[in-house]
Amino acid sequence: QVQLVESGGGLVQAGGSLRLSCAVSGRTLSSLLHMGWFRQAPGKEREFVGRISRSESTFYADSVSGRFAVSRDNLNNTVYLQMNALKPEDTAVYYCAAATIGAEYDYWGQGTQVTVSS
Repeated sequence: QVQLVESGGGLVQAGGSLRLSCAVSGRTLSSLLHMGWFRQAPGKEREFVGRISRSESTFYADSVSGRFAVSRDNLNNTVYLQMNALKPEDTAVYYCAAATIGAEYDYWGQGTQVTVSS
């Protein structure tokens, strides 16, 4: 069983930065195939933000490419989402997720709220 706990959310002005953390327990980070970040804004469906693979390759949604960066610290079993140049439309609950075998994400965190004021 994998447990994921996000932290680092909060209120920030447009143009500001935040770094979200996702603490992983139950398995080593290096044993997980992908770690992804998703978000869900009020009244909208959950959407993909970015991911990092076991080989540390990254991939991002067009809406955040160039502003957000996913990284991992295998020693501390933690994944990060660095968010820069934040926009009001980035306001959402952000979730991290783990894929253990295939493309499907098997485990999800509880989410952390990010609010960007204009």
